[in-house]
This record gives sequence, C-alpha cells and structure tokens, in this order.
Amino acid sequence: MSSTPIKKETYLEWYKLMLLMRKFEEKAGQLYGQQKIRGFCHLYIGQEAVVAGAMSVLRPADSMITAYRDHAHALAKGVSANAAMAELFGKITGCSKGKGGSMHFFSKEHKFMGGHGIVGGQIPLGAGIAFAEKYNGTDNVCVCYMGDGAVRQGAFNEALNMAMLWKLPVIFVCENNGYAMGTSVARTTNMIDIYKMGLGFDMPSAPVDGMDVIAVHNAMDEAVQRARSGDGPTFLEMRTYRYKGHSMSDPAKYRTKEELDEYKGRDPLITTKAAIMEKKYANEEWFAEVEADVKKTIEECVKFAEESPYPEPDELYKDVYVQADYPYITD
Repeated sequence: MSSTPIKKETYLEWYKLMLLMRKFEEKAGQLYGQQKIRGFCHLYIGQEAVVAGAMSVLRPADSMITAYRDHAHALAKGVSANAAMAELFGKITGCSKGKGGSMHFFSKEHKFMGGHGIVGGQIPLGAGIAFAEKYNGTDNVCVCYMGDGAVRQGAFNEALNMAMLWKLPVIFVCENNGYAMGTSVARTTNMIDIYKMGLGFDMPSAPVDGMDVIAVHNAMDEAVQRARSGDGPTFLEMRTYRYKGHSMSDPAKYRTKEELDEYKGRDPLITTKAAIMEKKYANEEWFAEVEADVKKTIEECVKFAEESPYPEPDELYKDVYVQADYPYITD
C-alpha cells in the first residue's frame, strides 16, 4: 500500500492533469489532420493514468525519461502547453527550440530528459541518470518509461542487470498497451507477463492496472520509496491501452471495435470523475470550471504556436556541440 496518502487534492489534481493531457492530444490529432503539425505524431489518449498516478508520488527534482510518445509526460513534468504545442509546430519557442518535434520533447528545467526515437534507447540512459543521482549523493529517482516492444531490445536486459547490480534509484515502467506498433504482445513472445522479465535479475517486479490511477499511485509509491532508501530499482508493467493507432498514420485495423470499447469503458477520466463524485470531493460545477480552464489553455497554446516564429537558418549550427568553439565547426 502507498505511504503517500491519497487526499481530496490528489484526486482533483489527477483529474485536471489527465484532462489536460487528453485535450492536448485530441487537439494535436486535429491539427495534424490540418497539416499544421508535420512528421511523426504518437498520441497518448487512453494511457493518462500511467503518468498521472506517478506524479502524485514524485518530486520536481526527480527525473523522467521516455520514448517518442512523450507529450503527456512532458506536460506532467511541468512543460507548459505553450512550449509543447510550439514544439509540435516546429517553432523556436518550443521546448526543444522547434528542432525536436513530437518525438523529442526536452526540458532541463523540469528534469524531463526527453522523448527518444530509438526504440529502447532511453532505457540505459534512464539507468545512467539514476547512476548520476547516486554518485552525487542525492535521494532523487529517475522514472524510465518504455513500450512493450522495447523490452525485446538487448539494451533492456543490460540496463536492468546493471541497475540491479549497482542498486540504482530507477523505476523502469513498461507501458504495455498491448501492441508494439501493430504487433500484439502474444505474437512476439510465449511469456506475455512482461513484468516477469525483471525477476530474472532478482529485481522487484509487478503487474499494475494502468487504467486505474490509484493502482498506479500505490505501485509507484512503493517503488519510489525503495529507490530513495537505497534499495535499488523496480520494474513495473503498467497494463494500459491507447485508443488511437500507434501513430497518426496507423488506422489500427489489427484490433476489434469490441476490444477498443472494452477499454474505453475503463477510461481513467471517467472512473476518476466517478470516484470524485462518490466521495463528494467536487460537484458538476467544479468539473465544468476545470473543463473551461483546460479548453482555454488549449486554445491559448494553439494561438501561441501559430504566432511564434520558426527558427532562423543559423539555428541549424547551434546546440550541436556543448563546446561553442568545437574545432570541427566551420563557417
């Protein structure tokens, strides 16, 4: 059970954060259809509880790193909707100066260590960030997210082995939405309980209902407390679901309407709202106010992105090397 109490404010913050994620992603999908957003775009719709439940036990100083489905994680860590939307538009005011786009959100300020386009590439980086925290003597943790397809990468096994050997303060989270692009988990392995992969390293590992924000909170709290106390990493398999395709180019014909409807019946926004109403933490007027605030935020971030300038051509040569006068930089 969680040592971090779930209060009225916790429920209300969960709902507000998940609604922001949902509306931001819905608007991003709409703008992509209008060709205002180009390139790759992977939406998080349906998976919001996996991040919201983690945020209620993390501190601002804790790091987060993930794959290319990264919009919701960045918003949760404090990246503004303005900076996030501007990045999708490729504008200089974006969180990666318009150079990263959908898959490469970053924020040093908010300790969001990025979305990463190489499948599984972020996993050893997450272990490395945790190593830095341990080396520097902090009690900060790193949460490293990955998809169910990424656990087939060799780097996954190498990172888990090293993290357990050195007792690094990292929580590895597999966001198992059932499909690696369009390939179901059952078609890639005989052992479909992904969390059991951590047991081979004697790492504390568990399955979690990723559609239930309370279950996510409790599992993450236990893992975070273990990491902060010096007892090392945890591997959690968050069983969740994305309502949209793998990316905007994916019609998702590999699954049935019945399967999709089943998961929509467990929508974290619906269940969290029901819990809030049942506990009498808020009324319909409060929900209406929150929805109006989020709608305003989304409208403002789109306006901000549209009105922001594109990067100047010379930005191509900036942020490539840390050292400004690196000898291989030429005019």
